[in-house]
Amino acid sequence: MESDLPERVARAVAGTRAMVSGLFDRLRVDSLDEPGVTRDPYGPGEQLAHRTVIAAARGMGLGVEVDFVGNALLTLPGRDRLAPRVIVGSHLDSVPHGGNFDGAAGVLAGLAAVAGLQALGLVPDCDLTVMAIRAEESVWFGVSYIGSRGALGTLPDDAMEARRRDTGRTLADHVAECGGDPAAMAAGRRSLAPESIRAYLEVHIEQAPSLAEAGRAVGICTGIPGTLRYPDAWIEGQADHVGTPRRFRRDAAVAGAEFAMALDALWEAREAAGIAMACTLGRFHTDAGSHGMTIVPGTFFFSLDVRAYDAEILVELERDVEGIVAGIEQRRGVRFHRGIRAGAAIGRVDPAIAAGLEQAAAELNLPVLHLGSPASHDGAAFAAAGVAMAMLFVRNENGSHNPREAMEVDDLLAACQVLTLWLARNICQDSRAEQERA
Repeated sequence: MESDLPERVARAVAGTRAMVSGLFDRLRVDSLDEPGVTRDPYGPGEQLAHRTVIAAARGMGLGVEVDFVGNALLTLPGRDRLAPRVIVGSHLDSVPHGGNFDGAAGVLAGLAAVAGLQALGLVPDCDLTVMAIRAEESVWFGVSYIGSRGALGTLPDDAMEARRRDTGRTLADHVAECGGDPAAMAAGRRSLAPESIRAYLEVHIEQAPSLAEAGRAVGICTGIPGTLRYPDAWIEGQADHVGTPRRFRRDAAVAGAEFAMALDALWEAREAAGIAMACTLGRFHTDAGSHGMTIVPGTFFFSLDVRAYDAEILVELERDVEGIVAGIEQRRGVRFHRGIRAGAAIGRVDPAIAAGLEQAAAELNLPVLHLGSPASHDGAAFAAAGVAMAMLFVRNENGSHNPREAMEVDDLLAACQVLTLWLARNICQDSRAEQERA
Protein backbone atom coordinates (compact mmCIF):
# COMPACT_ATOMS: atom_id res chain seq x y z
CA MET A 1 0.00 0.00 0.00
CA GLU A 2 2.88 2.36 0.81
CA SER A 3 4.32 1.95 -2.68
CA ASP A 4 1.12 3.15 -4.32
CA LEU A 5 0.74 6.18 -2.03
CA PRO A 6 1.67 8.73 -4.75
CA GLU A 7 -0.97 7.29 -7.06
CA ARG A 8 -3.61 7.32 -4.33
CA VAL A 9 -2.71 10.90 -3.39
CA ALA A 10 -3.03 12.00 -7.02
CA ARG A 11 -6.51 10.44 -7.26
CA ALA A 12 -7.65 11.89 -3.95
CA VAL A 13 -6.52 15.42 -4.87
CA ALA A 14 -8.08 15.12 -8.33
CA GLY A 15 -11.33 14.42 -6.53
CA THR A 16 -11.29 17.94 -5.04
CA ARG A 17 -11.46 19.65 -8.43
CA ALA A 18 -15.16 20.50 -8.27
CA MET A 19 -14.79 21.93 -4.76
CA VAL A 20 -11.81 24.07 -5.72
CA SER A 21 -13.36 25.34 -8.95
CA GLY A 22 -16.61 26.15 -7.17
CA LEU A 23 -14.81 28.12 -4.48
CA PHE A 24 -12.88 30.13 -7.08
CA ASP A 25 -16.15 30.92 -8.85
CA ARG A 26 -17.75 32.02 -5.57
CA LEU A 27 -14.79 34.23 -4.68
CA ARG A 28 -14.88 35.87 -8.11
CA VAL A 29 -18.59 36.61 -7.92
CA ASP A 30 -18.30 38.01 -4.39
CA SER A 31 -15.43 40.36 -5.25
CA LEU A 32 -15.99 41.22 -8.92
CA ASP A 33 -14.85 44.80 -9.53
CA GLU A 34 -14.26 45.27 -13.23
CA PRO A 35 -11.69 45.00 -14.46
CA GLY A 36 -10.74 42.17 -12.12
CA VAL A 37 -11.57 41.61 -8.48
CA THR A 38 -11.06 43.70 -5.36
CA ARG A 39 -10.83 42.02 -1.97
CA ASP A 40 -9.98 45.03 0.18
CA PRO A 41 -8.27 44.14 3.48
CA TYR A 42 -10.40 44.68 6.55
CA GLY A 43 -13.21 45.68 4.24
CA PRO A 44 -16.21 44.11 2.49
CA GLY A 45 -14.20 42.24 -0.15
CA GLU A 46 -11.92 40.42 2.27
CA GLN A 47 -14.77 39.86 4.71
CA LEU A 48 -16.83 38.04 2.06
CA ALA A 49 -13.86 35.90 1.06
CA HIS A 50 -13.26 34.85 4.67
CA ARG A 51 -16.90 33.92 5.12
CA THR A 52 -16.74 31.78 1.97
CA VAL A 53 -13.70 29.74 3.01
CA ILE A 54 -14.89 29.42 6.62
CA ALA A 55 -18.20 27.99 5.38
CA ALA A 56 -16.29 25.54 3.18
CA ALA A 57 -14.09 24.49 6.11
CA ARG A 58 -17.10 23.89 8.34
CA GLY A 59 -18.62 21.78 5.60
CA MET A 60 -15.46 19.64 5.70
CA GLY A 61 -15.75 19.21 9.46
CA LEU A 62 -12.75 21.38 10.29
CA GLY A 63 -12.41 23.35 13.48
CA VAL A 64 -12.71 27.11 12.93
CA GLU A 65 -10.97 29.76 15.00
CA VAL A 66 -10.67 33.46 14.16
CA ASP A 67 -7.84 35.17 16.05
CA PHE A 68 -7.78 38.78 17.26
CA VAL A 69 -6.10 39.83 14.00
CA GLY A 70 -8.99 38.39 11.98
CA ASN A 71 -7.01 35.48 10.52
CA ALA A 72 -9.07 32.31 10.06
CA LEU A 73 -7.45 29.11 11.39
CA LEU A 74 -9.18 26.08 9.86
CA THR A 75 -7.92 22.94 11.57
CA LEU A 76 -7.98 19.23 10.93
CA PRO A 77 -7.28 17.88 14.43
CA GLY A 78 -4.21 15.73 14.89
CA ARG A 79 -3.64 12.75 17.15
CA ASP A 80 -1.52 14.87 19.49
CA ARG A 81 -3.31 18.20 19.90
CA LEU A 82 -0.43 19.58 21.98
CA ALA A 83 2.27 18.93 19.38
CA PRO A 84 3.46 21.86 17.22
CA ARG A 85 1.09 22.24 14.30
CA VAL A 86 1.74 22.45 10.57
CA ILE A 87 0.20 25.47 8.86
CA VAL A 88 -0.65 25.68 5.17
CA GLY A 89 -1.60 29.26 4.46
CA SER A 90 -1.85 32.30 2.26
CA HIS A 91 -3.85 35.51 2.06
CA LEU A 92 -7.31 36.31 0.72
CA ASP A 93 -7.00 40.05 0.07
CA SER A 94 -6.10 41.41 -3.37
CA VAL A 95 -4.79 44.58 -4.92
CA PRO A 96 -7.47 46.87 -6.41
CA HIS A 97 -8.80 45.34 -9.64
CA GLY A 98 -6.46 42.38 -9.29
CA GLY A 99 -6.78 38.74 -10.28
CA ASN A 100 -8.78 35.99 -8.61
CA PHE A 101 -5.87 33.66 -7.86
CA ASP A 102 -3.15 35.70 -6.11
CA GLY A 103 -3.29 34.59 -2.49
CA ALA A 104 -6.62 32.78 -2.69
CA ALA A 105 -5.05 29.87 -4.59
CA GLY A 106 -2.90 29.09 -1.56
CA VAL A 107 -5.85 28.97 0.83
CA LEU A 108 -7.84 26.72 -1.49
CA ALA A 109 -4.75 24.54 -1.98
CA GLY A 110 -4.68 24.02 1.77
CA LEU A 111 -8.33 22.98 1.80
CA ALA A 112 -7.73 20.63 -1.14
CA ALA A 113 -4.78 19.02 0.65
CA VAL A 114 -6.87 18.48 3.78
CA ALA A 115 -9.72 17.04 1.70
CA GLY A 116 -7.21 14.75 0.02
CA LEU A 117 -5.96 13.43 3.35
CA GLN A 118 -9.54 12.92 4.51
CA ALA A 119 -10.35 10.96 1.36
CA LEU A 120 -7.30 8.78 2.00
CA GLY A 121 -8.43 8.13 5.58
CA LEU A 122 -5.21 9.66 6.95
CA VAL A 123 -5.20 11.43 10.33
CA PRO A 124 -2.28 13.80 10.95
CA ASP A 125 0.03 13.21 13.89
CA CYS A 126 -0.31 16.91 14.82
CA ASP A 127 -2.91 19.55 14.04
CA LEU A 128 -2.97 20.59 10.39
CA THR A 129 -4.23 24.15 10.01
CA VAL A 130 -5.22 25.98 6.84
CA MET A 131 -4.65 29.65 7.58
CA ALA A 132 -6.55 32.33 5.66
CA ILE A 133 -4.39 35.34 6.38
CA ARG A 134 -5.48 38.95 6.50
CA ALA A 135 -4.05 41.97 4.69
CA GLU A 136 -0.92 40.69 2.95
CA GLU A 137 -1.05 43.25 0.14
CA SER A 138 0.90 46.27 1.36
CA VAL A 139 -0.52 48.57 -1.32
CA TRP A 140 -3.50 49.36 0.95
CA PHE A 141 -1.89 50.35 4.28
CA GLY A 142 1.79 50.57 3.31
CA VAL A 143 2.63 47.84 5.87
CA SER A 144 3.86 44.38 4.88
CA TYR A 145 2.33 41.11 6.12
CA ILE A 146 -0.21 42.65 8.50
CA GLY A 147 -2.10 39.41 9.14
CA SER A 148 0.87 37.10 9.60
CA ARG A 149 3.03 39.56 11.54
CA GLY A 150 0.00 40.49 13.63
CA ALA A 151 -0.46 36.84 14.59
CA LEU A 152 3.26 36.44 15.34
CA GLY A 153 3.46 39.69 17.33
CA THR A 154 6.04 41.26 15.01
CA LEU A 155 4.20 44.24 13.55
CA PRO A 156 6.04 47.60 13.52
CA ASP A 157 5.27 49.78 16.53
CA ASP A 158 3.30 52.33 14.51
CA ALA A 159 1.49 49.88 12.25
CA MET A 160 -1.96 50.42 13.73
CA GLU A 161 -1.82 54.11 12.84
CA ALA A 162 -1.18 53.39 9.15
CA ARG A 163 -4.01 54.71 6.99
CA ARG A 164 -5.70 52.87 4.17
CA ARG A 165 -5.11 54.73 0.94
CA ASP A 166 -8.69 54.76 -0.27
CA THR A 167 -10.54 55.43 2.98
CA GLY A 168 -7.96 57.50 4.89
CA ARG A 169 -8.91 55.58 8.04
CA THR A 170 -6.40 53.87 10.30
CA LEU A 171 -5.63 50.17 10.37
CA ALA A 172 -6.87 50.17 13.97
CA ASP A 173 -10.26 51.48 12.84
CA HIS A 174 -10.57 48.89 10.10
CA VAL A 175 -9.51 46.00 12.35
CA ALA A 176 -12.02 46.99 15.03
CA GLU A 177 -14.80 47.33 12.45
CA CYS A 178 -14.14 43.73 11.34
CA GLY A 179 -14.28 42.36 14.88
CA GLY A 180 -10.55 42.26 15.62
CA ASP A 181 -8.63 43.66 18.57
CA PRO A 182 -6.35 46.50 17.50
CA ALA A 183 -5.12 47.04 21.06
CA ALA A 184 -3.81 43.46 21.21
CA MET A 185 -2.10 43.94 17.86
CA ALA A 186 -0.55 47.24 18.95
CA ALA A 187 0.71 45.62 22.15
CA GLY A 188 2.50 42.90 20.15
CA ARG A 189 0.46 40.03 21.58
CA ARG A 190 0.78 36.74 19.71
CA SER A 191 -2.03 34.48 18.61
CA LEU A 192 0.60 32.11 17.18
CA ALA A 193 3.77 31.37 19.12
CA PRO A 194 6.58 30.36 16.73
CA GLU A 195 7.51 27.40 18.92
CA SER A 196 3.95 26.06 18.49
CA ILE A 197 4.42 25.78 14.71
CA ARG A 198 6.31 22.85 13.23
CA ALA A 199 6.30 24.26 9.70
CA TYR A 200 4.58 26.79 7.46
CA LEU A 201 3.95 25.92 3.80
CA GLU A 202 2.45 28.20 1.18
CA VAL A 203 1.23 27.61 -2.37
CA HIS A 204 1.12 30.67 -4.62
CA ILE A 205 0.81 31.50 -8.29
CA GLU A 206 4.09 32.53 -9.87
CA GLN A 207 4.38 36.28 -10.34
CA ALA A 208 6.73 36.24 -13.31
CA PRO A 209 6.12 33.68 -16.08
CA SER A 210 9.17 31.50 -15.37
CA LEU A 211 7.17 28.28 -15.10
CA ALA A 212 5.12 29.17 -18.16
CA GLU A 213 8.34 29.80 -20.07
CA ALA A 214 9.82 26.47 -18.94
CA GLY A 215 6.65 24.47 -19.57
CA ARG A 216 6.41 23.32 -15.95
CA ALA A 217 3.27 23.34 -13.81
CA VAL A 218 4.99 23.52 -10.41
CA GLY A 219 7.99 25.32 -8.96
CA ILE A 220 9.82 25.03 -5.65
CA CYS A 221 10.76 28.33 -4.00
CA THR A 222 14.42 28.93 -3.17
CA GLY A 223 13.88 32.15 -1.21
CA ILE A 224 11.75 35.25 -0.66
CA PRO A 225 13.44 38.63 -1.07
CA GLY A 226 13.80 41.15 1.72
CA THR A 227 12.62 44.67 0.96
CA LEU A 228 13.50 48.30 1.58
CA ARG A 229 10.48 50.55 1.09
CA TYR A 230 9.54 54.20 1.18
CA PRO A 231 5.76 54.22 0.65
CA ASP A 232 5.26 58.01 0.73
CA ALA A 233 8.39 59.75 -0.54
CA TRP A 234 8.39 63.07 -2.36
CA ILE A 235 10.75 65.56 -3.95
CA GLU A 236 10.64 69.23 -3.05
CA GLY A 237 11.65 71.58 -5.83
CA GLN A 238 10.31 74.99 -6.82
CA ALA A 239 7.24 75.76 -8.92
CA ASP A 240 8.11 78.22 -11.69
CA HIS A 241 6.91 79.67 -14.95
CA VAL A 242 7.30 77.42 -17.97
CA GLY A 243 9.69 79.94 -19.52
CA THR A 244 12.19 79.82 -16.63
CA PRO A 245 15.70 79.15 -18.03
CA ARG A 246 17.21 75.79 -17.17
CA ARG A 247 19.94 77.20 -14.91
CA PHE A 248 17.31 78.64 -12.57
CA ARG A 249 15.08 75.61 -12.41
CA ARG A 250 14.55 73.31 -9.42
CA ASP A 251 12.30 70.94 -11.36
CA ALA A 252 11.00 68.19 -9.08
CA ALA A 253 9.63 66.10 -11.97
CA VAL A 254 12.94 66.05 -13.86
CA ALA A 255 14.67 65.12 -10.59
CA GLY A 256 12.21 62.24 -10.29
CA ALA A 257 12.93 61.16 -13.85
CA GLU A 258 16.68 61.23 -13.21
CA PHE A 259 16.15 59.18 -10.05
CA ALA A 260 14.17 56.57 -12.01
CA MET A 261 16.82 56.23 -14.70
CA ALA A 262 19.62 56.01 -12.12
CA LEU A 263 17.76 53.19 -10.33
CA ASP A 264 17.31 51.34 -13.61
CA ALA A 265 21.02 51.68 -14.38
CA LEU A 266 21.84 50.40 -10.89
CA TRP A 267 19.58 47.39 -11.44
CA GLU A 268 21.09 46.71 -14.87
CA ALA A 269 24.63 46.76 -13.48
CA ARG A 270 23.76 44.45 -10.58
CA GLU A 271 21.93 42.06 -12.86
CA ALA A 272 24.96 41.94 -15.18
CA ALA A 273 27.03 40.97 -12.14
CA GLY A 274 24.68 38.06 -11.44
CA ILE A 275 22.92 39.66 -8.46
CA ALA A 276 19.15 39.09 -8.28
CA MET A 277 17.26 42.19 -7.17
CA ALA A 278 14.53 44.60 -8.28
CA CYS A 279 13.66 48.28 -7.99
CA THR A 280 10.10 49.55 -8.41
CA LEU A 281 8.61 53.04 -8.40
CA GLY A 282 4.98 52.12 -7.89
CA ARG A 283 3.74 55.70 -7.44
CA PHE A 284 5.40 58.30 -9.65
CA HIS A 285 3.58 61.56 -10.31
CA THR A 286 3.34 65.33 -9.96
CA ASP A 287 0.73 66.98 -7.76
CA ALA A 288 -2.62 66.70 -9.52
CA GLY A 289 -3.88 69.66 -7.50
CA SER A 290 -1.33 72.11 -8.85
CA HIS A 291 0.40 70.75 -11.94
CA GLY A 292 -0.27 72.20 -15.38
CA MET A 293 1.19 72.58 -18.83
CA THR A 294 2.73 76.00 -18.08
CA ILE A 295 4.07 75.24 -14.59
CA VAL A 296 7.49 73.82 -13.71
CA PRO A 297 6.59 71.17 -11.09
CA GLY A 298 7.58 72.10 -7.57
CA THR A 299 6.65 68.74 -6.03
CA PHE A 300 6.90 65.16 -7.20
CA PHE A 301 5.60 62.08 -5.37
CA PHE A 302 6.83 58.50 -5.55
CA SER A 303 7.04 55.20 -3.71
CA LEU A 304 10.14 53.02 -3.75
CA ASP A 305 10.50 49.27 -3.31
CA VAL A 306 13.99 47.75 -3.47
CA ARG A 307 14.33 43.99 -2.95
CA ALA A 308 17.10 41.40 -2.86
CA TYR A 309 17.71 37.87 -1.58
CA ASP A 310 20.82 38.68 0.47
CA ALA A 311 20.84 40.96 3.54
CA GLU A 312 24.29 42.39 2.75
CA ILE A 313 23.24 43.19 -0.81
CA LEU A 314 20.16 44.98 0.51
CA VAL A 315 22.37 47.12 2.77
CA GLU A 316 24.63 47.93 -0.18
CA LEU A 317 21.62 48.85 -2.32
CA GLU A 318 20.37 51.24 0.35
CA ARG A 319 23.76 52.96 0.33
CA ASP A 320 23.63 53.15 -3.46
CA VAL A 321 20.18 54.74 -3.35
CA GLU A 322 21.39 57.31 -0.81
CA GLY A 323 24.30 58.17 -3.11
CA ILE A 324 21.96 58.64 -6.07
CA VAL A 325 19.71 60.92 -4.01
CA ALA A 326 22.63 63.03 -2.76
CA GLY A 327 23.91 63.56 -6.30
CA ILE A 328 20.53 64.62 -7.68
CA GLU A 329 19.92 66.99 -4.77
CA GLN A 330 23.26 68.68 -5.41
CA ARG A 331 22.89 68.92 -9.19
CA ARG A 332 19.26 70.03 -9.32
CA GLY A 333 18.76 72.05 -6.15
CA VAL A 334 15.94 69.82 -4.90
CA ARG A 335 15.36 67.95 -1.68
CA PHE A 336 14.18 64.34 -1.28
CA HIS A 337 11.79 63.64 1.59
CA ARG A 338 11.84 59.91 2.16
CA GLY A 339 9.04 59.64 4.72
CA ILE A 340 8.61 56.46 6.72
CA ARG A 341 11.11 53.72 5.99
CA ALA A 342 9.48 50.30 5.83
CA GLY A 343 10.64 46.86 4.81
CA ALA A 344 10.51 43.14 5.37
CA ALA A 345 13.05 40.49 6.23
CA ILE A 346 14.41 37.96 3.76
CA GLY A 347 12.45 34.70 3.80
CA ARG A 348 14.80 31.74 3.95
CA VAL A 349 13.39 28.42 2.79
CA ASP A 350 13.95 25.36 4.99
CA PRO A 351 16.20 23.05 2.91
CA ALA A 352 14.83 19.82 4.40
CA ILE A 353 11.22 20.71 3.55
CA ALA A 354 12.22 21.90 0.07
CA ALA A 355 14.03 18.60 -0.51
CA GLY A 356 10.97 16.69 0.70
CA LEU A 357 8.74 18.61 -1.71
CA GLU A 358 11.14 17.88 -4.55
CA GLN A 359 11.09 14.16 -3.66
CA ALA A 360 7.29 14.19 -3.57
CA ALA A 361 7.16 15.79 -7.01
CA ALA A 362 9.56 13.15 -8.35
CA GLU A 363 7.36 10.36 -6.96
CA LEU A 364 4.40 11.96 -8.72
CA ASN A 365 6.38 12.27 -11.99
CA LEU A 366 6.00 16.06 -11.91
CA PRO A 367 9.06 17.94 -13.20
CA VAL A 368 9.67 21.09 -11.14
CA LEU A 369 11.62 24.31 -11.52
CA HIS A 370 13.60 25.88 -8.67
CA LEU A 371 13.11 29.62 -8.56
CA GLY A 372 13.41 32.53 -6.21
CA SER A 373 10.23 34.43 -5.57
CA PRO A 374 10.25 37.85 -7.23
CA ALA A 375 7.53 38.89 -4.78
CA SER A 376 6.99 39.10 -1.04
CA HIS A 377 4.87 36.50 0.77
CA ASP A 378 3.60 35.77 4.28
CA GLY A 379 6.08 32.89 4.37
CA ALA A 380 8.83 35.46 4.93
CA ALA A 381 7.15 36.64 8.14
CA PHE A 382 7.06 33.08 9.47
CA ALA A 383 10.68 32.45 8.46
CA ALA A 384 11.78 35.68 10.17
CA ALA A 385 10.08 34.45 13.36
CA GLY A 386 12.11 31.23 13.24
CA VAL A 387 9.48 28.93 11.73
CA ALA A 388 10.59 26.37 9.12
CA MET A 389 9.07 27.60 5.84
CA ALA A 390 8.72 26.44 2.24
CA MET A 391 6.69 27.43 -0.81
CA LEU A 392 5.36 25.91 -4.01
CA PHE A 393 4.63 28.01 -7.09
CA VAL A 394 1.96 27.35 -9.70
CA ARG A 395 2.27 28.22 -13.40
CA ASN A 396 0.64 31.52 -14.34
CA GLU A 397 1.32 33.16 -17.69
CA ASN A 398 0.36 36.79 -17.20
CA GLY A 399 1.89 37.69 -13.85
CA SER A 400 -0.22 38.79 -10.91
CA HIS A 401 -1.72 41.95 -9.47
CA ASN A 402 -3.74 42.28 -12.65
CA PRO A 403 -7.06 40.87 -13.95
CA ARG A 404 -5.29 38.64 -16.52
CA GLU A 405 -3.91 36.07 -14.06
CA ALA A 406 -3.99 32.82 -16.03
CA MET A 407 -3.62 29.98 -13.57
CA GLU A 408 -5.27 26.70 -14.53
CA VAL A 409 -6.99 24.71 -11.78
CA ASP A 410 -5.28 21.53 -12.98
CA ASP A 411 -1.87 23.17 -12.41
CA LEU A 412 -2.94 24.15 -8.90
CA LEU A 413 -4.04 20.57 -8.25
CA ALA A 414 -0.61 19.37 -9.39
CA ALA A 415 0.95 21.54 -6.67
CA CYS A 416 -1.67 20.22 -4.24
CA GLN A 417 -0.60 16.67 -5.05
CA VAL A 418 2.99 17.54 -4.13
CA LEU A 419 1.85 19.25 -0.93
CA THR A 420 -0.50 16.42 0.05
CA LEU A 421 2.09 13.73 -0.54
CA TRP A 422 4.58 15.67 1.60
CA LEU A 423 1.98 15.94 4.36
CA ALA A 424 1.14 12.25 4.11
CA ARG A 425 4.80 11.28 4.30
CA ASN A 426 5.78 13.70 7.08
CA ILE A 427 2.84 14.24 9.43
CA CYS A 428 0.62 11.18 8.90
CA GLN A 429 3.14 8.49 9.79
CA ASP A 430 1.10 6.81 12.53
CA SER A 431 -2.02 6.72 10.39
CA ARG A 432 -0.15 5.27 7.43
CA ALA A 433 1.39 2.62 9.66
CA GLU A 434 -2.08 1.61 10.84
CA GLN A 435 -3.26 1.30 7.25
CA GLU A 436 -0.24 -0.87 6.44
CA ARG A 437 -0.98 -3.19 9.34
CA ALA A 438 -4.62 -3.43 8.29
